[in-house]
Amino acid sequence: MTELLPDTEAGIGRAAELILTGELVAFGTETVFGLGADATNDRAVAAIFTAKGRPHFNPLICHYPTRKAAFAHVVANDAARLLAEEFWPGPLTMVLPRHIACPVALLAGAGLETLAVRVPALLSALTLLREVGRPVAAPSANRSGEVSPSTAMHVLQGLSGRIAAVLDTGPCRVGLESTVLDLTGPRPVLLRPGGVTAEAIEALVGPVGRPIPPTIAEASRGLRSPGLLVSHYAPALAVRLDVAAVAANEALLAFGVALPDAACVFNLSETGDLTEAAARLFTGLRWLDAEGGRLGLARIAAMPVPATGLGLAINDRLQRAAAPR
Repeated sequence: MTELLPDTEAGIGRAAELILTGELVAFGTETVFGLGADATNDRAVAAIFTAKGRPHFNPLICHYPTRKAAFAHVVANDAARLLAEEFWPGPLTMVLPRHIACPVALLAGAGLETLAVRVPALLSALTLLREVGRPVAAPSANRSGEVSPSTAMHVLQGLSGRIAAVLDTGPCRVGLESTVLDLTGPRPVLLRPGGVTAEAIEALVGPVGRPIPPTIAEASRGLRSPGLLVSHYAPALAVRLDVAAVAANEALLAFGVALPDAACVFNLSETGDLTEAAARLFTGLRWLDAEGGRLGLARIAAMPVPATGLGLAINDRLQRAAAPR
């Protein structure tokens, strides 16, 4: 039985207690709900992969309550320190070399010599991390490859009975996962667009490289960060992108003025606001998947979203949702 814990001092205390005894607890951040475990506990980290059905070559992000705590476990360079000063706490994950004395289980980093670290912005999440007093590995709290959860109810729909508890911290403000930036090379490389835009990062540290998305074969040999699987964030219904018209057997994921004749519609933002669209993306995919399934529809048709600012992250998630499975 999965406990639903309130966002109170007692609820946070219970969540910390469970994590420290090796249990899995989902909790909200400003991005999406994460599935938390003691990152220094090999068995607890392994339980994350089991509960999610997640490939073991897919690394996890470790969450910390402060910059100092995060940088104690990795080797930070000047760019990392500058970015942390500007964007932490916040939706930015940095991939850095593991410190020689890093206590995080190797499985959490998929056996790599690097570690993905971040300091989330939600006060309840920071309070939980402080109470745990250890790094918390926390991928999105959903079955692997499925739509990420932005509410406690989304978590329970996929993981009820598979994890110890969910700390109900309310709907997630950003609604998309964190940006992931690889800082191990001669220049930063954007591994996953997310809640901090590439433009904001480049304003601080200069040009940021964009990697070529991995093929399925390449992914099976190991990924540098979470969120790089070719097929990911996928609803049960197939997804068709950049549509200019909607077929009778399709649900519509709209942006701006909705196309006519759709059997059901979820509009990410009627005004074309990318921040609103990002916050509503996973909720919209989940709603259309359920409603489209109920109506016997074949696909979700997604209208184009500009690939600037948060639109880059939205398009990344939609492309992975639409990828062959």
